[in-house]
Amino acid sequence: MVFVVGDIVTRSSYDHDILFRINTINNNTAILHGEDIRLEADALLSDLRKAQERDILSWKEQEKMKQDYSFRLFRQDYQLMKDKRHYESTGGYYQTENYFQLPARVLHLDGDRMYLKKCIELYQRVGLQVHGLYCDEKEMPQEVGRLIKKIQPDMIIITGHDAFSRNKGGKNDLQAYRHSKYFAETVREARTIIPNVDQLVIFAGACQSHFESLIRAGANFASSPSRVNIHALDPVYIAAKVAYTSFMEKVSVYDVLRNTLTGEKGLGGIETKGLLRTGMPYIEEDLTELRKKEGK
Repeated sequence: MVFVVGDIVTRSSYDHDILFRINTINNNTAILHGEDIRLEADALLSDLRKAQERDILSWKEQEKMKQDYSFRLFRQDYQLMKDKRHYESTGGYYQTENYFQLPARVLHLDGDRMYLKKCIELYQRVGLQVHGLYCDEKEMPQEVGRLIKKIQPDMIIITGHDAFSRNKGGKNDLQAYRHSKYFAETVREARTIIPNVDQLVIFAGACQSHFESLIRAGANFASSPSRVNIHALDPVYIAAKVAYTSFMEKVSVYDVLRNTLTGEKGLGGIETKGLLRTGMPYIEEDLTELRKKEGK
């Protein structure tokens, strides 16, 4: 069977449990990226089977159901937080609504262009502004400092692909992980610029990442406590929960993980302050004056 970069495949040795797309091919070996999970793997071409169109469609339908369920949970959560802010900002509904909100600035570094595109679409769907940049995992430690100074984010998402290989070492040996050491170095670089965990909120990691080293490096949230796979969109739900929680409140780890697709086996972290700030009064600029400024 002939394979080319971009083919959607499964692995016979793993009973065809995960959909991958071929990222690169070198001689008889392919580097694979999970289609919906942040896992990188290698496999012999002889171990691969092209996924049938009906199997891909069935997989996508199942994925859409899971994503829609998580989004509904988030929307319910968001509505509760919005009602609470409205109640507090209007003095228990006794005053007119006259407040504004300062949204969190999010920087998302991703080692996969396709995942980045999916994440940006979800950021837009939940109403968050994001600076999304593709960056190879190995280059992230060198790039993050410059980007923090340029963008001045309130939150950084550091993610891409990862994997734990028992053949390369034990569970606590960073050399047994594809990219965990680069994620940890990136977090440490970010913390040399902004050490305060509430001033700069950091999520780091991907599938099977070394959770403990990422938390020790200074991440607020990370993957993967049980070394399991995480979904490509999980970092966005974590970012949204923190971004829409008032800075006067703490975000419990349980509340953050409740809306993710993976849950506590794949994600964890520390209590963190929210990032949303409310101000008043809200002043709506006169439309006539605005049009004059724009030359219309």
